[in-house]
Amino acid sequence: MGVMMLRHFRMISLAFTALACSQVVEAQLTTTLTLSKIQYVAGEPVVAVVTVTNHAGRSLTFASDGRTQWLDFMVQDRQSAPVPLRGKKIFGKMTIKAGETLAREVDLAQCFQLSEPGNFSVSAVVHMPGEALDGSTTNRVLFTQSTGVRSWNQKVGLPGRPGNIRDYRLLNFNNGDKSQIYAQVVNVQTGQKVRTFLLGDVLLLRKPLATVDNQQRMHVLFLATPTMWVHCQVNTDGKLVAREIHQRGEQGDPQLQNFNDGSVHVMNSVIYDPKVAAEAKARIRKASDRPAANY
Repeated sequence: MGVMMLRHFRMISLAFTALACSQVVEAQLTTTLTLSKIQYVAGEPVVAVVTVTNHAGRSLTFASDGRTQWLDFMVQDRQSAPVPLRGKKIFGKMTIKAGETLAREVDLAQCFQLSEPGNFSVSAVVHMPGEALDGSTTNRVLFTQSTGVRSWNQKVGLPGRPGNIRDYRLLNFNNGDKSQIYAQVVNVQTGQKVRTFLLGDVLLLRKPLATVDNQQRMHVLFLATPTMWVHCQVNTDGKLVAREIHQRGEQGDPQLQNFNDGSVHVMNSVIYDPKVAAEAKARIRKASDRPAANY
């Protein structure tokens, strides 16, 4: 047998060996991937859940050895080009008993550079303990990211940090089923999104209101249901620091008002108290349960 023919047979043998190992891994694990939704506003968390069922007949402990991960994700854009990583992500240890099913939740926006709009796809690979190359590949899921529609913005400086500026933004987004309102905080110097997150569903029968107080916090007031308004406060780190539900007062819709001391308050409203509402509902129900009077 010639040297070239021998090399050819060796390559075929290696290929079949790799395929056999991959099929063994697939047979021992069942893996699936789901996303929290399929339409996102660029910059918000893209939450993926990887579910693993252990068919190996023994407990399996999945853990990183410092060089390789037990869980890998493959995120691609619409041209099938890989989306760059944001940095090395270490996934914690997970032990699955024989026959057991467990899930691991991962924010892909923390792992990949997913801050821009576009169409993407994602799948995951779960590696058996001790198997650095082969693994069980999940299904591939498609998702999209959009910029949303900016309805308001205001730049503010950071207290005690001259030259550092944040841009508060309100974004409206329609996912085809309902309208939603998002808060976004952007680092003006770098252009990077500090945080983008959902404030809630919104009824655009009333225009959302927004302003900034003397603590450099963004205040947002929006109509969430026909009878309830939501008041949110967001700081320059993109953290939701307060959230209240208001109902209409005696003189029209609730309003945001700036006072001379720099504070911001909701005027012409009654704060909704779920406990009080539940007690009132219980009293109505008890009254209706009374037996009819006999005359």
